[in-house]
Amino acid sequence: MNGTNKENITENNAENNVLDDSKVSDTTVGAAKDNIIVRDNNFISQSPHIWRGISSAKIMYIFLASLIFPSVAAVYFFGLRAFWVMLASTATAVLVELIIKKARKKRFKMDGSALITGLLLALTLPPRIPIWMVVIGAAFSIALAKEVFGGLGHNIFNPALAGRAFLAICFPTFMTQWYLPGNYGVDAVTSASPLSENFIFQGTNMALYRDMFFGNTAGSIGETSAMLIILAGILLIAFRIIDWKIPLVYVATVVIMSLIFGEDILFQVMAGGLLFGAVFMATDYVTSPVTGLGRIIFAVGCGLITFLIRRFGAMPEGVCFSILVMNGFTPLIDRYIRPKPFGYMKPQKAKQAK
Repeated sequence: MNGTNKENITENNAENNVLDDSKVSDTTVGAAKDNIIVRDNNFISQSPHIWRGISSAKIMYIFLASLIFPSVAAVYFFGLRAFWVMLASTATAVLVELIIKKARKKRFKMDGSALITGLLLALTLPPRIPIWMVVIGAAFSIALAKEVFGGLGHNIFNPALAGRAFLAICFPTFMTQWYLPGNYGVDAVTSASPLSENFIFQGTNMALYRDMFFGNTAGSIGETSAMLIILAGILLIAFRIIDWKIPLVYVATVVIMSLIFGEDILFQVMAGGLLFGAVFMATDYVTSPVTGLGRIIFAVGCGLITFLIRRFGAMPEGVCFSILVMNGFTPLIDRYIRPKPFGYMKPQKAKQAK
């Protein structure tokens, strides 16, 4: 903190190690000012201690902006019904978070996290799912997968994926009803998703790859267009919002497993929610490891579980549950994968050095 901020702190607060929020200038770093204390004229705050000019809220809104790509594709391929699903999910997520914050007597801050949770959940749902189910899923994501653990930064599992898993378990029939793109009316044509056992494509492999790349296939409303998901991922990596290691290693693991078992590589990569999960879900700051090596281990685990579920499991898709399983291992990975402090020496070597 600079000298200007020091002058805003009264002597009484300095003696009691308390920072008066109302007397802190706007140059104080975002939410970190709530955690700053004063001890013997030294300013102490929680890590990270290096601020590079971008707050958590800005990161959230940049991430939210990247979701415009699959959201636009959802409306283009599945019509206004997809828009209402997205609207219901995001509105419910924000409203439930507001209610819970008020009930807990906590300050509600529109930082974009609830919007992201609601929109991510919506983009993983079938286009014709009943709106009341969307509301239940979004409420579960916020109330029981996020706020019950203490809110943003404390949740163990990805809230959007937890909500989707909850809906898949409670309403399996509705969560597996897929429709062909371009059928906007009430008599929309149902179709199997590419990963379903009864999926039949009338055409060449190249035509199938083209449809999956652009998004002209049945599936969840935001997961069908590989092109737009890749574009959004490139932008997020370029802005350093997500770490490239997780999506790259995640997809590469599925590619390697496909080679070993003789599966169609392009099909395995572009079908289902692999790319969507690798870019938007597995990279979640809170539920993924903090170290580079830890993120690689995390991504490898996601890729292995995803492929094993697809190949040997009863479900055609394994992205959702693979990421949730690895979310549970994240604390263990962080515990044992730690970077060595600068200048650290093992006790035995330190004695020998003396």
